[in-house]
Amino acid sequence: MRSDLSGQSKVVGAKQVRRALEAGTAQVVLLADDADPRVTEPIVRLCEAQSVGVERGYTMKDLGRACGLAVGSAVAALLA
Repeated sequence: MRSDLSGQSKVVGAKQVRRALEAGTAQVVLLADDADPRVTEPIVRLCEAQSVGVERGYTMKDLGRACGLAVGSAVAALLA
């Protein structure tokens, strides 16, 4: 699990991650285990269709903090 993503090129949030996946710029998607499945499952299906890896094991609070946010995040993606 990555603890500090602040210096890496990334997008945060379901809409931004979906756009990155559709554009082909997402390398790996990070998912919070405690996020609403209605948010994360469509992202997981898109990752499978695009052959993009999914990294789990985060809480929303930890993922938000790792991305440099003061709030939690359900999903983030590291960009190519």
